[in-house]
Amino acid sequence: MARILTLTLNPALDLTVSLETLRPGAVNRSLGLSSHAAGKGLNVAQVLADLGHKVTVSGFLGTANAAPFELLFDRRGFIDAFVRVPGESRSNIKLAERDGRVTDLNGPGPQVDAAHQAQLLEQVEQIAAGHEAVVVAGSLPPGVELDGFVALLRHLKALGLPLVLDSSGAALRAGLAATPWLIKPNEEELADACGVSPSSPEQLRDAALRLREQGVEHVLLSRGAAGVDWLGPQIALHAQPPSVEVLSTVGAGDSLLAATLHGLLSGWPAERTLRLATAVAAQAVTQLGFGIHDRQQLARLEAAVSVVPA
Repeated sequence: MARILTLTLNPALDLTVSLETLRPGAVNRSLGLSSHAAGKGLNVAQVLADLGHKVTVSGFLGTANAAPFELLFDRRGFIDAFVRVPGESRSNIKLAERDGRVTDLNGPGPQVDAAHQAQLLEQVEQIAAGHEAVVVAGSLPPGVELDGFVALLRHLKALGLPLVLDSSGAALRAGLAATPWLIKPNEEELADACGVSPSSPEQLRDAALRLREQGVEHVLLSRGAAGVDWLGPQIALHAQPPSVEVLSTVGAGDSLLAATLHGLLSGWPAERTLRLATAVAAQAVTQLGFGIHDRQQLARLEAAVSVVPA
């Protein structure tokens, strides 16, 4: 299996609160609570580890609450290449309702100064050799400006690693200038990045094709319950997942990305890759936490995924 580097510049402690229905402005009683060391890159890393890959994790980690993250790294067998910074990594509160709707209350993260950003760049350069791909996922912490973020992405590309980018808003718009190898936006993120309507499948497809013409090899468009569209070299596929009982949508996109990367690095045909990735994402919404925990359920879901030309 491959060795993969994931960068989570703004990791988080995720507190997921399960609710029947959220009533804003009223007293709400939870059905349950769970806490996870998380962040998009770390979520991707956990699925990659379950698929058999060796993962190095990096980014910026607050020293004041590093312990839950370090426990995760140890339990998962990750190589820890995080740069420690003063302060606390952010906390995110996720209010997960019974119907699958999730309301996010995301913290900002610790301030990251120029010296620590230079340290990350130097550290990544030292450890990049021997990895087969790099995933940069999630938001930017305070102190990391867009110019510096794009410079980091371009530096990673210059090291010869296929660059996977999964972000949103200004970070995604800026990051596209580095021409990633693969991106995984949802409909709203792609629409925002390309200035099109999120409710128009035609405009979204045209936007994805324009990105491919600009050098992005793979555009993996996550459409929630409506499935996944994948446009790549000689690839134009749509996958429809089976209906499942949704517990939380947190981590579904990260799972989709990880399993797609697994198939690409394993040399699988596109249809096989997308079928597995869609099934892994479908399984993710049935659980709290990240990773592949039930192989028999995954096999049933994979068999029920429909893949057709897009």
